[in-house]
Amino acid sequence: MKLYLSYNFDKACRTILQEQLDKFNFKYTLEGPGIVHFADSMPMHDYKLLQEQLQHYGIEIVDNQKAIMVQKIKGAILAMLAEKDMPQIKISTYLAMQLNENYRTLSNVFNEVCHISIESFIIIQKIEKVKQLLVNESLSLTEISFLMNYSSVAHLSNQFKKITGFNPTVFQKVLQNKRALTNNIN
Repeated sequence: MKLYLSYNFDKACRTILQEQLDKFNFKYTLEGPGIVHFADSMPMHDYKLLQEQLQHYGIEIVDNQKAIMVQKIKGAILAMLAEKDMPQIKISTYLAMQLNENYRTLSNVFNEVCHISIESFIIIQKIEKVKQLLVNESLSLTEISFLMNYSSVAHLSNQFKKITGFNPTVFQKVLQNKRALTNNIN
């Protein structure tokens, strides 16, 4: 028997993080994806223990300025993509406003740390969200295109194929066939 799961990485990571932080009885607030604000300073011993616990789940504490900036950029992008009504402004303007930093600086640091452009990262994240919508929602490509701020269904389809190797319709059919085969075997 196979069990197909749908999960939200952000929610899963947030839950793991909260469980680990609660073990230490820290006073904290989660300010966004990958950002924890502590009410008090943390003893180095607790910091090391927390670091070890989080590494067990593949979560790393970011402690250099460039990596912190990249986390903020990724957080802003993921928050933007999670909004029901994505902002209708250029992403460069959105990021510069959200992070109160020159976009050129953001772009240079992101490229240096991640070895990928912000634009490529956004495309990959958008296509991941499109895949989730195709799998889990009963939306048309036109609706998904509009929801994800694509200029057209053709633009969405071209980016989707460039990233996945399939156009969105073929992707849906492959998944449906795979599920049908698995259900017939079990």
